[in-house]
Amino acid sequence: MQIDPAELGAEKTYRLMTGIVVPRPIAWVSSLSAKGVLNLAPFSAFTFVSQKPPMLAISVGSKAGVYKDTAHNILNTEEYVIHIADAPLMDAVHESSVEHPPEISEVEVLKLATAPSERIKVPRLTAPPIAMECRFRQCLEFGETRSRLIVGEVVLIHVRDGLFNNGKIETEALDPIARIAGPRYARLGEIVTLRTVPQTSKS
Repeated sequence: MQIDPAELGAEKTYRLMTGIVVPRPIAWVSSLSAKGVLNLAPFSAFTFVSQKPPMLAISVGSKAGVYKDTAHNILNTEEYVIHIADAPLMDAVHESSVEHPPEISEVEVLKLATAPSERIKVPRLTAPPIAMECRFRQCLEFGETRSRLIVGEVVLIHVRDGLFNNGKIETEALDPIARIAGPRYARLGEIVTLRTVPQTSKS
């Protein structure tokens, strides 16, 4: 069969693409509103875009032209924390996707413990195995719905003891969760290690 994206509305296109681009890592983002409310939300349109300095990107959509609280908070305060959640936190990640009014803190609703960040004002969650303190660097808007691609620089990384070994994160010990289509999530399956591909020098 063939599917013409031009014949689909934004919602149907979203459902289609989130079933094609799988599995997706999840950025669990905490941010502060102008009134000091600690917001928390998951984003699965998420990747890194620069190694030096390390920079991460999340895509924040809108409904009826209204952006999620996270976008407003980041653009207002220019600080936020991206957490990588593990399997025991799967339910909390999912529940944090519920849209609450701006004055309601998902962190308080879910009774999640926090700790002060070192270099930014936004608190970090203590339960996730990884938390990355970020500062806003750039925002680009795409498409008819003006989805916002928010890029931030990682200024400090908190890693649970035992996960960092020989300069790398032990992925199996991290036990990250990923998003697939609909209200469904996945864990790591079989991990296959292939030979290192030789790098050729460029002239």
